[in-house]
Amino acid sequence: MGKTRADAWQTLTRYTKSEALLRHALAVEASTAAYARRFDEDEELWRVAALLHDFDYEMHPTLDKHPQDGAPILRDEGYDEEVVETILSHANHLGLPRDTQLKRTLFACDELSGFVHACGLVRPTGLEGLEPKSVRKKLKQPSFAAGVSRDDVYEGAELLGLDLDEHIANVVSALQPIADELGLRTQAA
Repeated sequence: MGKTRADAWQTLTRYTKSEALLRHALAVEASTAAYARRFDEDEELWRVAALLHDFDYEMHPTLDKHPQDGAPILRDEGYDEEVVETILSHANHLGLPRDTQLKRTLFACDELSGFVHACGLVRPTGLEGLEPKSVRKKLKQPSFAAGVSRDDVYEGAELLGLDLDEHIANVVSALQPIADELGLRTQAA
């Protein structure tokens, strides 16, 4: 039997202390898990991969080390090779194929989950009522959430075979139930 979501959370919190990175992991997990249900895939496996995709970022914050230097740690801890390969494939600089639905989905959810979270942080109602057109408008503002690769957001929707608006709506919907955990307001102040 493979590692569980609880195992992944323990690994993540052992290597990651930043609240922002932990919230990012939770957001990507929620989005990826929603797609696992949609595609009738192994939700536990998908949650594990999503939670751990940036687990080594505090140790290895540069492209010459992240996520490739984290892979041996995961292997040593007994994570399935499918999880390790999925995590490696989310990094563009490694040039690995995204040849499974899980690899495509993790990539598609990574940047967009972060971006949607950022949108929720600046709205008085958090994610409530956040429409795809508002997210698309923010995507056109290079200074907003400047660290988010817009190209990756567009490529992610394409990899899933979805219209960008549909992908945005799916991610917003997936994050709404965990808005409190993400530090987002859930109603107007």
